[in-house]
Amino acid sequence: MTTTSTTSTPRTTTHTAPDYETLAARFRPLFDRIAAGASERERTHTLPAAEIRELADAGFGALRVPVEHGGAGATLPQLFRLLTELAAADSNIPQALRGHFALVEDRLVGRSGERTRWLDRFGRGEIAGNSWTEVGAVQIGDVITKVTPQPDGTFRISGQKYYSTGSVFADWIDTYAERTDTGERVIAIVDAHQDGVTHGDDWDGFGQQTTGSGTSTFVDARVEADAVTLFDDRFKYQTAFYQGVLLAVLAGSVLAAEREVALAVRTRNRVFSHGNADTFAADPQILQVVGEVSSAGFAAAAIVDRAAEALQTAHEGAALDEAEDERRNDRAELATAQAQVALTSLATQATSHLFDALAASGVSTTKNLDRHWRNARTAGSHNPWVFKARIVGDHAVNGAQPPRVWAIGATRAR
Repeated sequence: MTTTSTTSTPRTTTHTAPDYETLAARFRPLFDRIAAGASERERTHTLPAAEIRELADAGFGALRVPVEHGGAGATLPQLFRLLTELAAADSNIPQALRGHFALVEDRLVGRSGERTRWLDRFGRGEIAGNSWTEVGAVQIGDVITKVTPQPDGTFRISGQKYYSTGSVFADWIDTYAERTDTGERVIAIVDAHQDGVTHGDDWDGFGQQTTGSGTSTFVDARVEADAVTLFDDRFKYQTAFYQGVLLAVLAGSVLAAEREVALAVRTRNRVFSHGNADTFAADPQILQVVGEVSSAGFAAAAIVDRAAEALQTAHEGAALDEAEDERRNDRAELATAQAQVALTSLATQATSHLFDALAASGVSTTKNLDRHWRNARTAGSHNPWVFKARIVGDHAVNGAQPPRVWAIGATRAR
């Protein structure tokens, strides 16, 4: 059977994008409720399934879906600003939705029939997860998860994936696999609600603990014919897009740290004899620290905005000639790499610096303020920034274009 391809003429929405403040006003009351429970959810390791469901029911997962399919028709800068606001409420949730928004983005440029079915599903509030990384000492470049065509035109998938971010909350799982008949690398979108699909919440990182990033196991699970597509037909700016979500997570962590350290200083009663004022809230040195954390939050949000603009330009490039399309996609990859290099250190420093505005009571586990540093440090450890810094430098010095696809695995034996 021939694999469904997504190489047809890209589709773009023709309606005017919604006003950002009007769009954000729909979700900010929900963000406030999410923020109120974020620390306790982490302390008790309570996955935000109810919160993600409420977001989906409110249309958050359909932000990029065109209006005619039940979505908001938001631009990429609008999406990433909202993801940053959500990350300031609970940085785990945007990362849990990372695979969902990537699959929506991919379906936006799909063929008409397949595109319509998927966008309608997302417009109704259905959510996707992510399942790409193989478990164990898999050699780099190998794909152990397999899809096998069936006589009725469907497929069956078997394999196991780690870092399955968001899949525990999902209706569909965006899975990287290999066809047994042709050896082609494909994306299989698996119905999560069927026998043969199980999820384990076994991610053991010290941060981003409630993203549901555990192990997904597929045992002869069914995949519909229109849900298997060639990996090479995936939207070109996908790695930049995935990195963009992590940028929003980092920026949101800093904004959350700013909010909580300002509250802690504002409400603190105890002072030091060698301080500078009768209250912490009036002490100029303490205010300086809070101001530095706040300024880091401002810079972090601005970095996300610039990266999102590059992603929007790449999205629009699909309707242009191939050379210009490639140039725009290279620029998006470079922009998100530059943003990652700058923002990782900015976020981890700011979320540590907040403790300089507090005393020993600030490290109380009850306050749980260290979660912002742990979350930023964890998000900043994906796709190591040191490699991205080299790639950015190679571009600056030698004009080398950044790679848009990479893999992880064990070194092949020599």
